[in-house]
This record gives sequence, C-alpha cells and structure tokens, in this order.
Amino acid sequence: MDGTENFVSFGEEGALLTYGSYLRLPDLLDAQHLESDPPAHDELLFITIHQVYELWFKQLLHEAGTVRDALVATEAASGGRDLWFCRHLLTRMHVIERVLVQQVDVLETMTPQDFLEFRQRLAPASGFQSVQFRELEFLSGAKDPGYLKRFKGLTPVEEERLARRLEEPSLWDGFVHVVGEAGLDTSSDEAITASLRHVAHHRSDYADLWGLAEALLQHDELAAAWRARHVVMVERMIGDKGGTGGSSGAGYLRSRLAMKFYPLLWELRSAL
Repeated sequence: MDGTENFVSFGEEGALLTYGSYLRLPDLLDAQHLESDPPAHDELLFITIHQVYELWFKQLLHEAGTVRDALVATEAASGGRDLWFCRHLLTRMHVIERVLVQQVDVLETMTPQDFLEFRQRLAPASGFQSVQFRELEFLSGAKDPGYLKRFKGLTPVEEERLARRLEEPSLWDGFVHVVGEAGLDTSSDEAITASLRHVAHHRSDYADLWGLAEALLQHDELAAAWRARHVVMVERMIGDKGGTGGSSGAGYLRSRLAMKFYPLLWELRSAL
C-alpha cells in the first residue's frame, strides 16, 4: 500500500458533505417569506438585511462570550490569561461592527415609498424585539432588567436567555477582574478610575491592560456609531412616525444615543 487508498479528493463524486449541505443552504434560502400580497419588491431586501444582522449578532455574542469567559476565569484554571487573544477577538468584533454600520447603506437603497408598500404588514413586530441585540448590550455591560417587562412576544426560552445575561458577568466585570489581578484597587468606581489613570500614565508597564481598555472603548464607540447611523436611517425612511412595535420610532432611538457601555473609560479622558 502506498497510502493513496486513504486519499480523499475534493469534489462532488462520492462526497458525504457538500457546500450546500454544510451551510444548510436549502433552509437558509427558504427563510425569507414575504408578508406583502401582492409581493412588494423591496421586502426581500428588508428581510435579508435583518436576517444578516441577526447572524452577525450571533457571531458577536460568540466572540464577546469567549472574551468574557477568558477574563473572569482564574489564571490557574485557564493555564495563564491570554490577553493577546482577548484583544484579537475584540478586534474581530470591531471589524464586524463596522460592517453593521455599512449595511445601513444597503438598506437605504430602499425608498420611503417602497418601504411603505409593506411596512404596515410588519406590525406589531419591531427591531426593538431583537433578543440577540439585547443580549449583546447586557453582555457588554449595559444591563437593564426593565427590558424583560417591556419586551412583548418573548418565548420562555428567550426570557431565560435574557435573564441569564442579566445575572452572568459582563465584559466590564471581566475587565475589572483583570485590573484587580494586576494589583490595582477596584473597590469602587473612584478607585477604578484612579487605577486606570495610573495605567494610562504607565502604559509600558501595563501594555496589555491598556490595550484591553482601548479595545473595549472601541467596541463601545462602534456600537454608538451603529445606533447613530440607524436613527438617521429611520428618520430618512419614516420621519417621526411611531415604530411598528408601538415605540416612538426615531424618538426612542435618539434617546438611546447617549448610552455608553463603559462610562468610566470615557470619564477617564477627563481625568488624564
């Protein structure tokens, strides 16, 4: 035997796995069902964009959860903390978040008139009900238990997911844990600010820690950029009309623009 008997060639002949079966393309491409009748041309675009957003949210949750787990784990359990890998995954999140902002450009190729052809069919569904988006906010550090009361139409599984995100450590909790591991005071917000000010003025001694702080701030900034881009798009599409889910539409979105995941990292700029 020369070993060639065990060689598996790439190709379709005799293959157990294909491109389509691996990606579940029949299911994926059958997931866009229009509500309009007769079909509105741009409804397919609207559905596709939002499904793609949910796929990216899933990936962001995957990356953010891995970073959080690495930060909160004890060093003994993790075999040493790999802050390089945490920053690497956060950088990947930054790239994805820039894609989220740019995807709004595709949605804006739809005119307000074309959107109105099918908008009423969407009620009471609303982007406000995106469970993964709220999970990402909770995991990042912006936890608001009130959302569980304001959400309508949640399944028991979705309620459990959000409740779990409220209880589990956030990225911020993981970061504060690592700051404390470095021998710095994290006993209060004031102490954390003083510790981060020390880190900022001694970057060569705390290079990994400072890099991690900047990566979290970048995540926060890009999330804010997406919210700002989103609200302008909504105003362009529907003006000051109310949201399909009963919210105030652009008014509600504008009220969220000032939200920050890591206010202490922003306030640090004033303390330097």
